Amino acid sequence: MDGDWDGLRADVRQMIDELIVSGRESGVQVAAYLDGVPILTVQAGVADRATGRELGADTPIWSASTGKVLTSTVVHVLAERGELDYDLRIADVWPEFARHGKDQVTLRHALTHTAGVPALPADVTPQDFTDWDRMCAILADAAPIAPPGEVKAYHAWTFGWLVGEVVRRVTGRRISQVLAEDVAGPLGVADELYLGVPAAELGRLARVEDRNMAALFDYASANLPNFDRVAPPGVRPGAQIGSRADVLAADVPATGTMTARAAARMLAALIGEVEGVRLISPTRMREAATLDGPPGPEWVFGQETTWGLGYAVDDDGSFGAAGSGGSLAYAYPELGLTIAATKTLLGAGDGDPMEDLRVLIRDRVTAKR
Repeated sequence: MDGDWDGLRADVRQMIDELIVSGRESGVQVAAYLDGVPILTVQAGVADRATGRELGADTPIWSASTGKVLTSTVVHVLAERGELDYDLRIADVWPEFARHGKDQVTLRHALTHTAGVPALPADVTPQDFTDWDRMCAILADAAPIAPPGEVKAYHAWTFGWLVGEVVRRVTGRRISQVLAEDVAGPLGVADELYLGVPAAELGRLARVEDRNMAALFDYASANLPNFDRVAPPGVRPGAQIGSRADVLAADVPATGTMTARAAARMLAALIGEVEGVRLISPTRMREAATLDGPPGPEWVFGQETTWGLGYAVDDDGSFGAAGSGGSLAYAYPELGLTIAATKTLLGAGDGDPMEDLRVLIRDRVTAKR
């Protein structure tokens, strides 16, 4: 790695070590690429507190909604090849989805969280999540909360089956297979980027645990009237889901399992070239990372929200996603920079140390540009 970034690496290492020593974190990975080259790969702590197994740079961690970056990237790679169109009506390839007036919902609506089907049945279970056909049948039979395009509503879980079933119907392959073969494989990280994790690889994963995320979910349930509709009590996106081998092995492509260095590498190949691999053209990258409509209030959390085609778009020029509990993966096209962070203790409500690390890295790179 470039010695010009030794100081940044030392500062990131110190921040992570302090978080672990204080008990705030247990295992953390942080990685960054600049102009297609890794400038930072730092990890510390343990992958499993029960056994003391060391966390390596190659240890995948379930990273909640940061997985939406993987799922969205699959779509753009397929679109680049002409296999998918963002304005494809979902019912044209998935006829059952047309029920209850959903015949005009497009893939674009799904990517921008305006498809109108963010809710799940109140009694849905983790076991249901392991049954792809059952979850798709639930979505096909769902009545929308609004016509497509009218309401921004975070499709916390349903995003994955909406997008993933379109991919399956069009390509004949599971979305986890497309990710492995068409995205992670060419980048040499097929063993570090997963939607559904192969059963033989489950023993390599870090074990996520709750720090205080469950308490935040309880607060959201009590104070946000639509929260339980998108994240019913049995399937809240925390350690109760992310530590289950059966769910990890299933395709649940609203979430993903990854290393920080692989996520940063994938994003680097979206905005530029990495060792001869560029996943999509500059024109498509700009389209994917451009706001799809003005910011507006979001149905679940009530905040002003901005999305591109599957990615959150921030006002600092970045696009990507962050997951419940603290993981993140973002690209800064104008800087040629990508940053990813994963962690094993899922927490919230008392600061966001991974976001602090993202800001530190971004600001250091900006200062050198």
